[in-house]
Order: sequence, then structure tokens, then C-alpha cells
Amino acid sequence: MAVCQSSETDELLTCLRVQLYHPEPHSLFANLPMNQRLRREAEDPLRLGRTAGACEFILNDNRVSRKQLSLQAFRRPGSTEMRFNVQNLSRRKPGLQVNGIDVGYLNIAELPDKALVRFGRYELLILREVGDCESHFEVLFEWRGVPPSQEMGLGAADRVAVMESGVAALALSPPATPGGDDPSTLRVMDVPRSNNVPSESDENFLTCTGHTKN
Repeated sequence: MAVCQSSETDELLTCLRVQLYHPEPHSLFANLPMNQRLRREAEDPLRLGRTAGACEFILNDNRVSRKQLSLQAFRRPGSTEMRFNVQNLSRRKPGLQVNGIDVGYLNIAELPDKALVRFGRYELLILREVGDCESHFEVLFEWRGVPPSQEMGLGAADRVAVMESGVAALALSPPATPGGDDPSTLRVMDVPRSNNVPSESDENFLTCTGHTKN
């Protein structure tokens, strides 16, 4: 497993690898910094969408929302390990899914170390490579020639809905064995409104009362 190393310290940076698939990939991904390791501050959300004024990472596709999704680093209570959430910023249908489970508008899902995020005909295989730096991480966008859903044995989505109101997230169930999570199991859980997660209206706290245009 390749883990990025900070040039300023001896700390290893967690790498978030985002492998993208679409049946028509070349022009759609033309504005993304493919195959480049980008150093980012842990507090900064990584937004993906079609509009440069709203998102840093752009998909050249009018079928994509102005803001499609956001990836945000976080730490579980009592842990220094950097993990990631995905937030659905689009009202468009079909909506965002994580490992075949629907994530409602402005809701979030905690990503396991290997997660398949889908919206429209896009498939994003998101892989977390663990480091020990707490202040920064790196993101790496890569193109995939085949759908990652085939590799993971996922066909049609299960369409299990996460709540459309309130705040909800997908999270790993308790570890099956001591010392690690079971990456194959997901459960739905409520996330307190005070959790430090991104939103349309507030960079620090997720709220579902505000509305913005897609």
C-alpha cells in the first residue's frame, strides 16, 4: 500500500484515492487533476460538481449538479485516525449511493476504507490509505476503464433509503474481530447535529434546514 509522505515532516499523509468511472470518461474528466497527488488541509471539504464557482473539482457534464458531493475528513471521538465522510449536495435523481445504499440530500455517509459511491452513470471507488498526519491529507484522482461495481460484485443498487429529513449517516457496524472494522458491513445510524461535518450553509455543522440551488 502506497502512503504519501509529507515533505515538511516525517509524518505520513493519509491518501484518499478517488478512482472514477463513466462510460464516456475522456471529456467529462478533462478538468480534473488526474494522477496528481494534491496536499490538502484536513479542515477543507473537497467538493465535486459542474460549476467552478461552487466546487474546486469539476466534472464537465451538464447532467451533474452545480454541487454534487463533498468529501470531508474527520476523526472519531478519542481517535487520531483520519477518516472521511461523503455528503450528498444534489437533489437530482437518481441520487447518491454508498455501497448500494441511498444517501438523501444533505445527508452524510461515513466511508469505509473501500467504498463505491454512485450517482447517475458515475462510479467512484474511494480508497483510504492510512497515514499518521493529523493536519493534512492527500487526494489522488485516477481513471478506471471498467466499472468498479463489477469488481465489488454490486449490480443494481439496493435502494435502501437513508432518512430524507433530520441528519443521518451510514457507518461501519462494530468490528467483527478485535483490532479492525468489518468493511463489508454497513449500518444506518443517526449523527448528532453537533458533529463537525460539512454542509451547504455551514462549513462546520451539517444542517438540513437551508436550501440552495442545484
